[in-house]
Amino acid sequence: MQVALINPDLLAARDGDREALERVLASSRRDLRRYAEHHCIINDVEDAVQESLLSASHHITRLRAVEAFNSWLFRIVKRECNRMKRGMRHLAGEPIPLEILPQTNPARPDLVRDLSYCLESLPVHYRQILLLRDMEGMTIAELAEKLGLTREAVKARLHRARVLAREYLD
Repeated sequence: MQVALINPDLLAARDGDREALERVLASSRRDLRRYAEHHCIINDVEDAVQESLLSASHHITRLRAVEAFNSWLFRIVKRECNRMKRGMRHLAGEPIPLEILPQTNPARPDLVRDLSYCLESLPVHYRQILLLRDMEGMTIAELAEKLGLTREAVKARLHRARVLAREYLD
């Protein structure tokens, strides 16, 4: 069995180390550019890479699975290339093909209502931890610091909140 090695700079970047972030993004740049060359109009390649690196730098702290970093970064580039293609087609007055439209998951009104009622039914401390983790994307360490709890207490509270939410929704 082969174990994947995780770049320590990537872990440090996710935890807020700006110098590690710069090293990670610099080492990813060439691969991103090559990927963008296949998905962007040639004149938009560099812009797409720059915008993607900027977006990644703003959101890397929300990355839960560092093993997924490369695929996450490539999805950002592809989304940026598609955004630029849509803009060019819009300016030219051309129709926008489905394959470059943004992917959306239209919320069903009944699901939104059920989730809203579910959250309202939870005790405040469970609602708070679910919202901070699943909506704000805070890590276990960030939750522990913000709530003044141990990591184990955060995990237990989060687990219990999810169990209660599942029971309500069932």
